[in-house]
Amino acid sequence: MKRLIPFAVLTLALTSPSSSLADIFKVDPGHTAVTFKVSHIFSRVSGRFDSFQGMIQFDEKNPGETKVEGVIQASTINTNNVKRDKHHRTKDFFYVEKYPTITFKSTKLVDYNPGKRTGKLHGILSMRGVDKEIVLEVAYLGTGKDPWGNVKAGFTATGTINRKDFGMVWNETLDSGGLFVGDEIEIEIDAEANAQ
Repeated sequence: MKRLIPFAVLTLALTSPSSSLADIFKVDPGHTAVTFKVSHIFSRVSGRFDSFQGMIQFDEKNPGETKVEGVIQASTINTNNVKRDKHHRTKDFFYVEKYPTITFKSTKLVDYNPGKRTGKLHGILSMRGVDKEIVLEVAYLGTGKDPWGNVKAGFTATGTINRKDFGMVWNETLDSGGLFVGDEIEIEIDAEANAQ
């Protein structure tokens, strides 16, 4: 899949607080989207994961203490095509019988721009038994209360991974000489999270 993950993941987010100054936010699945895009023949296919969880530790005044962890249930891949989703769950792709989850754990946030509220989040993406460092372009959208007084925060993350790095090598060659599915997967996560 030329752009898929999950990720993603992821996605996205948790941490055990190492700084008492940082706020802890739990991702709200009902208001969060973990989506991907991958090239398919001459166009692109979009998809999402329907079950995931995560936590984010973030303090805008001390972004270096940011920590994010998330878990995605790989079997919940949804591309609005039952046959294709069933194929994605096999050994050709996510092999969910052996590797049911996709996880992400951050290692550092760098290049944080206080004005734009953006930075680069490094972390380890674990999928199909492979651990690989990836970098996500992230943004903090702000914190505030909803109409019921609950404190909410918004975050986004985007990135690109190569599915072959995680053992997803299945493909078919088209009559035109091109490939049925691309290798690069575009990840996009839009997260709303609840203060803990």
